[in-house]
Order: sequence, then structure tokens, then C-alpha cells
Amino acid sequence: MPTFLSINFNNNQALVAALRELGFDLTGEEQREIGGGKDFVQLRSGPFDLDLVFAPAPDGIEKFDDAWKRHVDVQGFPVCHIDDIIASKEAANRERDRESLPRLRAFRDYWLEKRKRGE
Repeated sequence: MPTFLSINFNNNQALVAALRELGFDLTGEEQREIGGGKDFVQLRSGPFDLDLVFAPAPDGIEKFDDAWKRHVDVQGFPVCHIDDIIASKEAANRERDRESLPRLRAFRDYWLEKRKRGE
């Protein structure tokens, strides 16, 4: 699940604290990467996989501000809109991204159908 973030040292330090509270076992290197706003940090050491994207314009997304306008809140957490996640995976064109695209598109269709029905 990619999460797009703007670079701000204080916010990044708060993010490290929040991730630890959520159960992520962050290494010193991961803490430094998050604290410094490294363009892309993959976390696989917690309750779920998480991709943190600090880059000003991840693949497939022109500007962070545009992606932020489209974000959705999931249980109080801002999450990148599914269309932006799909666009980013398409633009990256890595094998693992190509493999995940059918599932992401199916989820998008399911989510849109639920919204149309008002669920």
C-alpha cells in the first residue's frame, strides 16, 4: 500500500513514532531513511507491507499536491487514491507491479460499485 508524503523533518519523525506504535520493527537504517525523507522506503517488518513515497512526483503521478487532493481517508489514515496507485504501478512497469495490476483493477471496480450502491 503506497502512502505519498511531503518531506518535513518533524512530520517524518512523528511518522517513525506512529509506525513503531502500529507495530513496525524499524531498523536504524529505516528510521534514518524515513527521518530524512528518502524518495522511496519499503517496510516489510510490520503488521502489513507499506511503501512510503517521499518523492515529489512518484512514477505515474505528476505532482504530490494533485495526488493529495484525490486521497481517501481509511479509518482516519490518508491513503493514495486507487487510480493513482494503479497509474504509479503502470508507470513503474516492474514485473511485480504488472502482476499486481489485475488485482488492483478488480479492487477498484469492486470499490466503485460499492460506492455507486451507497455502501
